[in-house]
Amino acid sequence: MIGILIFPDFQLLDASGPISVFEIAGRYAGAAAPAIRVLAATPGPVRSSSGVEMLARGLKPSGAISTLIVVGGRGVRTPATCEKTLAFVRRIAKRGIRIASVCSGAYVLAEAGLLDGRRATTHWARTRHFLASYPKVKLEADQIFVRDGNIWSSAGITAGIDLALAMAAEDYGDEVAQKTARQLVLYNRRSGGQSQFSSLLELKAPTGRFGPLLTWAREHLDAPLTVDDLAERAAMSSRHFARAFIAETGTTPSKAIERLRIEVARARVQSGSEAIEHVAQSTGFRDPERMRRAFIRAFGQPPQSLRRAARMG
Repeated sequence: MIGILIFPDFQLLDASGPISVFEIAGRYAGAAAPAIRVLAATPGPVRSSSGVEMLARGLKPSGAISTLIVVGGRGVRTPATCEKTLAFVRRIAKRGIRIASVCSGAYVLAEAGLLDGRRATTHWARTRHFLASYPKVKLEADQIFVRDGNIWSSAGITAGIDLALAMAAEDYGDEVAQKTARQLVLYNRRSGGQSQFSSLLELKAPTGRFGPLLTWAREHLDAPLTVDDLAERAAMSSRHFARAFIAETGTTPSKAIERLRIEVARARVQSGSEAIEHVAQSTGFRDPERMRRAFIRAFGQPPQSLRRAARMG
């Protein structure tokens, strides 16, 4: 059985997205597909942040649960501070089954202690608060979903669909997952290593302690911009700078610079006919192949595909 754990003011698509994936994948897989059940601390109708309600069952002990997915949403503080819910999650975790979170549902897993020392992710907008609240978690803020053993976590809303598709691939094979993605009219099933696109946008107008530094870096992307270069600009030792930067932004200096380069390069690739080689050189990638790999990690497509799509649009 697949359990979907919700709460008042949950995000509807965080629940309905994975539910649809498992429903369609199960249809393709046949009799082997497990049942899907919606769960909540208080059984009955549970109102989402949109006002639409889902009918949930209570948190009764169930050895039938093989996968538990905790959704996110505005009301996530309720389950994250509800001992009944946390005890249920911990009890399920002791069985070693697959447990996942969508978006801010990661707060529930973190409060239950399941993410200590583990790699995880959550919605990009919650990165700083999450880092400050749960320093023991190895947060990978720019990933759409992360798997660490039997614990999975995903970024906002549609990333929960990507996570569920990856689970379907694990359960039923790639062919079923691909059929499910096509049925959902998804262009492509994204891998967990692909970056959250919104986290790229956040760096377009950086704020916080290192905002001025990132603004300066954006204007000098053709320079090497090594950690030592950035630390010197920030008037800090390299080691202290790297630690402080990760604590502030949720990512490493090198990843932040790559994300700035990707976003600037993407805009130039899509908006004109400038040679790809020249874009790569002037944005600091130097090698077009290096830029191509970075684009695939970030957008799931090489620069040439983005340019063609922009021209068709």
